Amino acid sequence: MSIAVIAGLGNPGLKYRKTRHNIGFDLVDRLAAKHGASWKADPRFEAEVAVLSTAGQKLMLLKPQTFMNASGRSIGAALRYRKLTADALLVIYDDLTLELARTKLSVNGSAGGHNGITDLLAKLGPGFARYRVGIGSKPSKEMDLADYVLSKFTKDEQTLLADRTSIFIEQINLILSEGIESAMNSINQRKATPHECNDQK
Repeated sequence: MSIAVIAGLGNPGLKYRKTRHNIGFDLVDRLAAKHGASWKADPRFEAEVAVLSTAGQKLMLLKPQTFMNASGRSIGAALRYRKLTADALLVIYDDLTLELARTKLSVNGSAGGHNGITDLLAKLGPGFARYRVGIGSKPSKEMDLADYVLSKFTKDEQTLLADRTSIFIEQINLILSEGIESAMNSINQRKATPHECNDQK
């Protein structure tokens, strides 16, 4: 089944804006802006929703407002309403096992310690596509994991992510136009990010 719902994971409220854990929200915001789609609160799904047309089909963008740990409740309600199964869903979220701005596309696997994905697997089961964006690892082992993922990006990190945004959008469009398997072959090829190239100079 082709992708019909794209959900960006994050936490609602000004307190969490521009934090590492909210990169899913940030990317669906940019995707909506790219297509001129506007957000509206939809209490049926406990989410903000934007609808756009691409490749001749209607695409629903979601930002669950349930907080990260209950993402599955919101996204599950949207899928049931549209009578869709998990394979029609693409989830965008942060991954601290990936270097900053590196991306990876997958379908199967564990939650990797991500509470939003843990809840989605519990509510929906496996089978949904996952577009992960690297936020980098903790600067020190002693730092609390929650403190790290809820911290804001530095100015240099924000610049790097802004520079990569067009690539993120291109990759998401590739998923929609070419399908998961084809997009996976392209997205998952290991390529150095700009800051890695600079480090090697």
